[in-house]
Formats: sequence, C-alpha cells, structure tokens
Amino acid sequence: MKSKGIIIIIVVVLAFIIYNAAYTIDETEQVVITQFGRIVGKPKFNPGLNFKIPFIQKANFFAKNLLQWDGDPGQIPTLDKTFIWVDVFARWKIVEPVSFFQTVNNQFNAMGKLNDIIDPSVRNFITSHRLIEAVRNTNREMDTLEIGLEDVNKDQQAYFDIKTGRAAITRGIMEQAQPKLTDFGIQLVDVKIKRINYVEEVRKSVYGRMIAERKQIAEKFRSEGKGEARKILGDKEKDLKQITSEAYKTAQEIKGKADAEATRIFAEAFGKDPEFYSFSKTLELYGEALDKNSELVLSTDSEFFKYLKGYTH
Repeated sequence: MKSKGIIIIIVVVLAFIIYNAAYTIDETEQVVITQFGRIVGKPKFNPGLNFKIPFIQKANFFAKNLLQWDGDPGQIPTLDKTFIWVDVFARWKIVEPVSFFQTVNNQFNAMGKLNDIIDPSVRNFITSHRLIEAVRNTNREMDTLEIGLEDVNKDQQAYFDIKTGRAAITRGIMEQAQPKLTDFGIQLVDVKIKRINYVEEVRKSVYGRMIAERKQIAEKFRSEGKGEARKILGDKEKDLKQITSEAYKTAQEIKGKADAEATRIFAEAFGKDPEFYSFSKTLELYGEALDKNSELVLSTDSEFFKYLKGYTH
C-alpha cells in the first residue's frame, strides 16, 4: 500500500512539473522565455507545444497579428487657421518581441508610446497643410451636387488646387512615426484619418457660408428662370400679334373682295334699271331720315320729294 501511495505521489508531482514545463504557442502568438526576469534563448514564433524549465523559467506571450490603436480626437489648427477635430486610427504589430519586452513590456504601455509618438506626428502634418489637403486626395471634378458653384467660387479655384492630399499626409504621418517606434520592436503598418470635423464655432460659420452660397445659386436659377419666362411671354405676344395681324389682313382681303363683288352686282343692277334703283334708294332714305318726330321745312321744288310729287299726280 505504501509503495502504491508513493507511486501516485510521484506521478502527481511529475504531472505538475510537466504541466509547468510545457506551454502551447497559438498561431497569433510569439513567446519570449525569461529566467528570473532575464531573457534566455531566442524568441519562439512557430505555433505548437514547447517546453521550459519549470518554476524557474517563464513564458511571456505577445500578439503576433495586427493590433489596433485608436487615437483620441483632438482639436488641431490647419495651415489656413481653421480649427478642426481630427480622429485617427492605426494598425501595428510586434515584430521584435525581445525589444518590445525590454522596453514597453506589455500592450498597455505600448499604447501609451503610440499615443506619445503618433499624436504629435498627426498634429505636425495637419498644421503644415491646408484643410482641403486633409480632406481631398486629387483635383478631380466636383460631383453634380456642386453644380452652380463654378460661378460662385471662381475666385477660390486656386484654394482647391491639391498638391499633397490626404493619402500623402497619412503616409507622411506613418513615415515620421515609424523610426521612433523601431526601438520598441513595433512596426506601424498603417495610419488612417477616420474623421475630420469642424469645431462648433467654425461649423456654424461654414454652414452659414454654405447656406449663403446655395441661396446665391438659387437666386441665379430664379433670375435665369424669370428671364426665360419673359422671353417665352414675349415670343407668345409676338406670335399672337402676328396671328392677329395676319387674320385681320385676311379678313380685310375677304371683306374687300366681298365689297368689290357687291359693288359689281350693284353696278350691274344700276345698268339694267337706273330709275328703279334711284327710286328704291330714295325710299330707303325716307325711312332713315324721317320718323314721327321729324320736322322738315322744304320747298315743293326739292328733289328730295320728287317721287312723292310724282305719286300725287
């Protein structure tokens, strides 16, 4: 029984020793072995099962994949004295685990170093360039939402000439920050500007200018529309007068032809019996000139009553 108990104890002790001696490296990890705080051997990069001296040596694990750094948004003035909020993020990784362990030791301290190095680089590049450089990459044409601004902003075209651009600025930030991070075993993989926004005071001013520009564009369109409307109305009035004139001309021509025809008919009638025509016209004249309220004082020799006198005889 005693020997069995001793064997069990030995097996348990061996298992405990082996458990403390063995460690597993994941695909996303790298390991530095330390003995009493000092690094021994070379760092381990390959995934799998490894062993160390139990209780004396310690396995320090560090991430091998990409890590995220997200800076705090800060208020920065641009070269053209416009204050903006800039929010930047970066991707980094540990490429020299020994240097990383000896300098910053862990990711928390590494984040502090990244803050101390990337933030000043961002400030240097933003303050050294105009706002438009941090917003745009190229001198591409404005989209259709900017229609009408070609007249409003002719005097500002030089301002929109991009010489550096946002991509070059972020590249410059990374190139400036990377040498300062090499001693810490850190490689800066990428830096990007997540967001740029005006500070509150500038934002109100910009919105006011945008509203004024849009009102100016709207007024321009209204003026052009009114001019076009007046032109259409003028053309309409011209067409109406032309149509009326041509209609009046046609009517007068028809009326003239009708009068000529009537005159011709009357002339033919006069030629056949002039005495009868004179008689009928005189009777019409009596009806027009005399009524029950008419009073005339005429000589009996007047030609006006010649047909009445003939009738009385």
